[in-house]
Amino acid sequence: MASPRASAPPPEIPEQNCRYREVQYWDQRYLNAADCAPYEWFGDFSSFRSLLEPELRREDRILVLGCGNSALSYELFLGGFPDVTSVDYSSVVVAAMQARYAHVPTLRWETMDVRALDFPSGSFDVVLEKGTLDALLAGERDPWNVSSEGVHTVDQVLSEVSRVLVHGGRFISLTSAAPHFRIRHYAQARYGWSLRHATYGSGFHFHLYIMQKGRELTMAQLAVGTQILSPPRPPTTPCFLQDSDHEDFLSAIQL
Repeated sequence: MASPRASAPPPEIPEQNCRYREVQYWDQRYLNAADCAPYEWFGDFSSFRSLLEPELRREDRILVLGCGNSALSYELFLGGFPDVTSVDYSSVVVAAMQARYAHVPTLRWETMDVRALDFPSGSFDVVLEKGTLDALLAGERDPWNVSSEGVHTVDQVLSEVSRVLVHGGRFISLTSAAPHFRIRHYAQARYGWSLRHATYGSGFHFHLYIMQKGRELTMAQLAVGTQILSPPRPPTTPCFLQDSDHEDFLSAIQL
């Protein structure tokens, strides 16, 4: 078992949401990650375990995208899924996680951009992300009308996910984004997967999307996917975080 970690004060919230897309912000935020308790976006493992475990097999090669200092990879190991590779583009947090879990050799940690994964095609049976896409989209002005840059960023990630998955592999995305905002990104025939959706959490619900490579989207899902190409609406005024806001703002907006 990993040794207990001291509770950390709430992390500093950036003045603008778009900073969540910058590696410099995360490097600064994670300077003391090795000595702090894990920070969990959208609930810890116990809150969605009943939905996740039926999708996994003990022998699965699992890739966790944008791992941060979450305990998810370690919790998967404790749950009987030992082959876990975790990536993050912050070299600071990767070094911290390598040190924290050095006693678990089957957990691997690598510095990598999720938009350009340095793995051969078909390397993984399962790819997981929890809040990574939300962070990449956090600077969007209008969740109903994602910018061309935002659409391209998500497409880069999803294309890489599809590439590194084996036929029959599963991509599992945990997010605050409701179906009317997120399905249009996932429901693209070029990724070659099907799509299912579930919710978890009490009070405010988070969302879990399961995509299986080698299966087809429904006609209704494909129709939703065409909305990503709809003409843009006039931009709205950007919303900046206030000092009084808690970082769970991602739970209160839908991207």
